[in-house]
Amino acid sequence: MRSLAGEGTDPAEWDVARPVRPSRVAGVTMAGFGVHTAAAIRVVPHPAVMLVLMFGANGAVLVDTAGRRPLGSVVTGPGFGSGGVTWMQGTSAECVQVRLSPVVAHAVLGASPADLDGTVVALDDLWGRDVARIQEQLSEICSWADRFAVTDALLARRCATRSSVDPEVAWAWNRIVGDRGLVRIDWLATEIGWSRKRLWSRFHSQLGLTPKRAAKLVRFDHAAHRLVAGEGAARVAAEGGYADQSHLHRDVTAFTGVTPATVAGEPFLKVDDRARARHGGRPGSRPPASA
Repeated sequence: MRSLAGEGTDPAEWDVARPVRPSRVAGVTMAGFGVHTAAAIRVVPHPAVMLVLMFGANGAVLVDTAGRRPLGSVVTGPGFGSGGVTWMQGTSAECVQVRLSPVVAHAVLGASPADLDGTVVALDDLWGRDVARIQEQLSEICSWADRFAVTDALLARRCATRSSVDPEVAWAWNRIVGDRGLVRIDWLATEIGWSRKRLWSRFHSQLGLTPKRAAKLVRFDHAAHRLVAGEGAARVAAEGGYADQSHLHRDVTAFTGVTPATVAGEPFLKVDDRARARHGGRPGSRPPASA
């Protein structure tokens, strides 16, 4: 477990845990968050559906342009947090955060990522009474390793049903991810034998975003993690498919509301293994004035 400390007037820490083993479900990653004093983390957009399982004292709230509202167990669509105006703030709160590839999200959630429409959806609305039972089970477990094991078993059971995503759509998504967003959408359509219009329509209706938006989000995500890992903005721009450093700056600002230099210190990104190779310190981030 690792601590992430904020740079406010008072010390604040989010404890972060990662599973030792990968999930048995392809396209799933997990992390555990625990906060014991007042702390806030900016939600940075990610090319995945985010499932948050809250348990314990549950003192977390979501802060954005809509104000402050309790953060129970929720689901958000790919790219949630765009604009940098969304923060998770908590005191004595714990949760398991699950990132789902949009390709497997429907099978796990029982709803299409397109149904999330970029908003926060209460997990109760999708899973009903099962949510309270899951939260209680997680709160009774003492170790993160066991919490991850229970969560992974739950995801595997729910993912046992047949996916409703077309194989062609799944292939296009995986190709976008594999190419780090640097792929032409027309080429994807040609490869699977579809028209561009058909790919656009099926992709959006099944995964919740257009192929162009998916490629842009994946490209940004890869660039952001390289920045967090300590690479210079000029190099990241040159190798990440951006026209120049200014183009990277505009893209990062559009997704996060802050500059590339500030993104390099975002705790929300430092959770990921690929951003931790050159970082073991205590990143800082201030909550917005409204928080």
